Amino acid sequence: MLLIEIILIERYSMSWIKNSLMNKKGVASGKVNNTYFISEKDQGEYYYVYGPYVEPKLRVDPGARITFETHDAFEGKIQKETDKPSEILNFPYLNPQNGPIFINGAEKGDALAVYIEDIRPRGPEPSGTTVLIPEFGGLVATAETALLNKPLPERVKKVEIDVNTGIKWNNKISLPYEPFIGTIGTSPEIEAISALVPDYYGGNMDLPDICLDTVIYLPVNLHGAYLYLGDCHATQGDGELSGVAIEHPTTTTIQIDLIKNWAIETPRLENKDFYMTIGSARPMEDATRQAYRELVRWLAADFGFEELEAYMFLSQAGRVRLGNMVDPKYTIGTSILKSLVGIAN
Repeated sequence: MLLIEIILIERYSMSWIKNSLMNKKGVASGKVNNTYFISEKDQGEYYYVYGPYVEPKLRVDPGARITFETHDAFEGKIQKETDKPSEILNFPYLNPQNGPIFINGAEKGDALAVYIEDIRPRGPEPSGTTVLIPEFGGLVATAETALLNKPLPERVKKVEIDVNTGIKWNNKISLPYEPFIGTIGTSPEIEAISALVPDYYGGNMDLPDICLDTVIYLPVNLHGAYLYLGDCHATQGDGELSGVAIEHPTTTTIQIDLIKNWAIETPRLENKDFYMTIGSARPMEDATRQAYRELVRWLAADFGFEELEAYMFLSQAGRVRLGNMVDPKYTIGTSILKSLVGIAN
């Protein structure tokens, strides 16, 4: 058995996950039944669209553990700080996705449970990339926020990443390595939507809470679910202000389970400390409303609250996390501490 598998098994066996919704309601009860590895070669073509119109890369039963070799958001094309993104990148072919993964038994009205076990940088250093792209970012004119201002100059920064020592920003500052999956979701039922867009199925949420030792619950919209993921970040501030995090290629390991007949409108999340619901929309307040509405409904359905009581309660105890404020839709996570509401039924 590989050392990394032993580490993952030990982490899992000692985790809060034993009492999670994934373990209590999942078809596989949180157990690992089979293990798979999808290398860059195995993946072959990476996808830039979430949709049902491609052949799945893999078909698995609930209880599958899958390790992926992911690309960074630029598919490794930006190699040097002298590179010019507008000349190298082929817009809108950004955010390459692994998958899709077909989950046997998944039907519309179910939910996938995806436990994030491990994310590690791969490839030669410096493996981290962040850039300034013309007409993209939170403090500049964009196609949606049309202004007369001239675009900022393009800039590329390459950084070294080490799991233990962190991200070397410069000779004085290192940032902690806090990896997460920037883009993850299931296929829409009939649409084919750019991997740059977050929405009800997940997608490019860029929410740092979709990180290690976390379960994300995703709505199943069609037979087989078709799970995609990619765009892993080494770290990111709230909002992803300039539009780009520390993008990096990774080896990412997840575990998949299936919750039957649990129809959720938008992604939900659970970790050892809180439950979260996720909304993606413009303007930002509508994303917040969407997320909070689902949290109110979740408290009423699984925590013994009457709906209006839950609404009033969250006005006192709810928390808001800004994922992105730069993508075609903004993403907000709203959460409630487990210490206040207990464990979901």
